[in-house]
Amino acid sequence: MIEMLKSKIHSAKVTGASIDYEGSLGMDKDFMDAVGFLNFEAVEIYNVTNGARLKTYAIPLPRGSRRIESNGAAAHLIREGDRVIIASYHRLNDEQLYQFKGPLIALMDFPTNIIKRVYQPDWQRADGSKELIEFDRLQNPQDQFRVV
Repeated sequence: MIEMLKSKIHSAKVTGASIDYEGSLGMDKDFMDAVGFLNFEAVEIYNVTNGARLKTYAIPLPRGSRRIESNGAAAHLIREGDRVIIASYHRLNDEQLYQFKGPLIALMDFPTNIIKRVYQPDWQRADGSKELIEFDRLQNPQDQFRVV
């Protein structure tokens, strides 16, 4: 199994934070649908403003609200006005990896939380292929550090 990026919202503005909540990350249901986030799906949040990183789950907020809100303990690390990246991952076996078309990514306009673009980049391995043969795995790991 290989863990791959499934979905990402890039450069969104946090519109609210509430410590007195049981926890989660609320976001406009339109944002969730744009990148395929599911209700209660695990998400990782990378706070560009202060460097904090955490994992929680997504809950929907009203469509068209353009809101992203951190709740519970997350509100200590992610505050109103912060710029964030929200990502989810999935694990793929070799067969699923052949079918993987790449993650869904939404690029946001930071001050307004308007989706500028949603795209799905076609992924490929560093050698340009999608082959699953011992790609970038060292045959003899000790060779990596051999001094000649």
